[in-house]
Amino acid sequence: AARIIQNMDPTADPCKDFYQYACGGWLNRHVIPETSSRYSIFDILRDELEIILKGVLETSDQGDREAFQKAKILYKSCMNESLIEQRDSLPLLEALTMVGDWPVASADWNKTKEPNWNMEEKLSIMNSRFNKRVLIDMFVWNDDRDSSRHIIYIDQPSLGMPSRDYYFNGGNYQRVREAYLQFMITIAKMIREDKNMSKEDSFVQEEMAKVMELETEIAN
Repeated sequence: AARIIQNMDPTADPCKDFYQYACGGWLNRHVIPETSSRYSIFDILRDELEIILKGVLETSDQGDREAFQKAKILYKSCMNESLIEQRDSLPLLEALTMVGDWPVASADWNKTKEPNWNMEEKLSIMNSRFNKRVLIDMFVWNDDRDSSRHIIYIDQPSLGMPSRDYYFNGGNYQRVREAYLQFMITIAKMIREDKNMSKEDSFVQEEMAKVMELETEIAN
């Protein structure tokens, strides 16, 4: 209540300028930081909460329950930038190996990997290990018809870009689409280079164009 009163401007006439009356105190005391596009009471609360969380996550994990230990391990792993730089692309390459490698970044994938590749198995790994839904979204949630039980839901997943408009519309959507394709090409070349493979520009562009075509068909 005190914050709300502080953020008001009781000197303003609410019948003439209600916004100034309701928010004038806030406008007088706050400037949008250069690092932000907006600034509200919720942004302040978020910043305050992040400071509190930082303090909690940096304390010793002796005697913590398992959930707290996991949170602290995740925080420490993100803060250990020297190890992140040292490992470079290794975690990504390991993740690709788990899901059967990436044909565009593999030698003779059709011969060496495809015979033992199973889509259902790989989709389940993507979902359970990486929380990534591809082609099918599957999750457990409350039954809409009986809230006392949980059931399996099957749905369509999100697309690589925010909405289907990005795959079909012109203007800015087309520019984003072109950048999206170029991003895929760049990542594929980087991974090939990290695996000591030649960049093969034309091959990579053809393969990523196929990926774009498939995703466009899914969006449709």
